Amino acid sequence: MPRTITPAPWEELVTTALLGTDRRPATAGDGGPAGLLDAAALHTVRRRAGLLPAAPAARPVPAPVDPRPPLPPAARRRLAQLLADRSTPGGSGGRRGTAPDLTELIPQWLATANQRGFRAPAELLPALLDAARARTDLRPQALAFAGPRGLWLAGLNPDWKFALRGASGGSSLPDPTEPEAVTRLWEEGLFAERVALLGAVRAHDPAAALALLATTWATERAEDRLMFLDSLRTGLSPLDEPFLEQALSDRSRNVRSTAAELLSALPESALAGRMAARALSCVSPDLTSDEASVAVEAPHECDAAMERDGVVAVPPSGRGERSWWLGQLVEATPLATWPARFAGRSAREVVGLPVADGWAEELHAAWCRATVRQRDPEWARALLGAPSVPPSNGPGTASLAERSKLLGILPAPERAGWVAGFIAAHGLSEAFQLLGVCPTPWAEPLGRAVVDALDIARDAGSYPWSFSGVMGLAERCLNPAEADRLEVLTTTPDEPEDASPGANGYWSEAFQRLVSTLRLRAAMDSELTPA
Repeated sequence: MPRTITPAPWEELVTTALLGTDRRPATAGDGGPAGLLDAAALHTVRRRAGLLPAAPAARPVPAPVDPRPPLPPAARRRLAQLLADRSTPGGSGGRRGTAPDLTELIPQWLATANQRGFRAPAELLPALLDAARARTDLRPQALAFAGPRGLWLAGLNPDWKFALRGASGGSSLPDPTEPEAVTRLWEEGLFAERVALLGAVRAHDPAAALALLATTWATERAEDRLMFLDSLRTGLSPLDEPFLEQALSDRSRNVRSTAAELLSALPESALAGRMAARALSCVSPDLTSDEASVAVEAPHECDAAMERDGVVAVPPSGRGERSWWLGQLVEATPLATWPARFAGRSAREVVGLPVADGWAEELHAAWCRATVRQRDPEWARALLGAPSVPPSNGPGTASLAERSKLLGILPAPERAGWVAGFIAAHGLSEAFQLLGVCPTPWAEPLGRAVVDALDIARDAGSYPWSFSGVMGLAERCLNPAEADRLEVLTTTPDEPEDASPGANGYWSEAFQRLVSTLRLRAAMDSELTPA
């Protein structure tokens, strides 16, 4: 005969479950555990049956169509492997072992996929966005690859909101030819959207971009004015001079300084002319002796006009005032000023002149900064000098950071050839920063110079871990076609007596990883090649 269950309030059933059925029976009939469970089951059915359907949430708009072609199957599997390895604790990262470090290959894979115009697989978009959230260096390439569907998906998950703060602020920019839409976004958009909008309008019509910026300039925050001004670096032209001249009177010192820097990059600007006149009064040829030299008389004061033109009056700690002012004047002076000042001598000849009274280091450092600002290859070559010359004896600066900036001005093949010559003459100990500015994959002279220097370091019994950074660069930057030639370096030769313990085993392991990484990169490139 079926058991009759006497309903009891849900709160009483919870109390009985907490106290125990031996102390408080669950029902009038069967007070044991079975009765408690039966009563709970009955209540569950009753409560479910009595629920009213909730109002449905609005369905998201469909994902936009991405017209790019899909990845080849092998490349899709490879991307899944790269993203899975990224999320595995430990992954294949680290500098020991012979397996390639897959996490370091993701940027290269994404760059190639974007270059060849593929779209991201829909099922891998969440993992791709997670990777971009964890690594800011991946974001530009990852978001480009994710495309419109990636931004659509990011709008549905707060964890991926960073994607909505990207170049376009996560939304489509209006057509620059639609003034009402442009004005509305400029006045109401997020800051990232406004920066992107300014760039888009500037690419279409530079004058219209300046006019747009002028409409709200006076009411913008100082940090925002600085960012807007900095965006004018792209496409900087004489058309920008009137606006920048006005910015020299801005209430923010950082804005004034940036405006002056931009104006000094325009050789024909009025500011460049004013700075040249000041610099020429300080630096002049000395023809009183048999050999021409450079005479320097640094400024004795920094007046209000100099400060308005961007000269910072108070030097950093440890710097003298006069040398600090001199450097700022020279770096803001058009480089074409100096050959005319020194009787038509070339940049290389001017740089090679002796400088009186110990001013050579200050003067050459300022010329380096001017060269980087004005992007002048002739002066970059003059200040770099021959790669075989030790940095401390070079014509320009001994700073490798400054030399890297100078190298960035030269054409890519010339840049790689100069660094190859530097490594051949001085080894790898000072070349890491220089390698970072060379385009990839490294051209054969540079790649060969790096591998030869690593081989020499191994044969000399050098401490291997000090070269791990260069080895990591080689894995990412060497031409994959070099893999077969490097196979011979994967063996473990006998260690010299004065070598670090276990050094040759490490070197062998590192070269094995290098070879396997190059072969993996070749396979990845092949998988991304359209059929």
